Amino acid sequence: MSRIGRLPIEIPAGVEVKIDGCQVEVKGPKGVQTKHFSSEIGIAMEDGHILVTRSSEDANHRALHGLTRALIANMVKGVTTGFEKNLELVGVGYRAAKQGAKLVLNVGYSNPVEMDVPEGLEIDVPAPTKITIMGADKEKVGAFAANVRSVRPPEPYKGKGIKYQDEVIRRKAGKTGAKK
Repeated sequence: MSRIGRLPIEIPAGVEVKIDGCQVEVKGPKGVQTKHFSSEIGIAMEDGHILVTRSSEDANHRALHGLTRALIANMVKGVTTGFEKNLELVGVGYRAAKQGAKLVLNVGYSNPVEMDVPEGLEIDVPAPTKITIMGADKEKVGAFAANVRSVRPPEPYKGKGIKYQDEVIRRKAGKTGAKK
């Protein structure tokens, strides 16, 4: 049995879960999420918990078992507390600003980079070199954070670029001067 898949998912107060065959809908204070799962995996509610079961020990079923449980747990966590990614801008003159529903990045290009914030996400720029991306859907938060980071990924010589707050950049030594 999968170590992750066998664990029941506790439904906190204020969260409503509706299971219709292989479609799961989770409603909470932060919004509503709906996801369609494989029909080969069983999803049931018992005593305020969601249980995920598999029909056989087939390798595909074992993989889907843990995945389905993790996705449903992320949906429940997303509608209760939400998810958050923090990014930092490192470099002289690198800064970010929020203008309406857009994120504007000045990261060393000749023109500022403007990015539309996807629906369901919120951004906050507490300082010119810090960006916080918040939302109920873990996939959307992570994908938008990766898109922002890809505008100017950190480089290994000076560490300049956009990086995750807890990311460690491995530095290279660079060239040394030739002796004459």
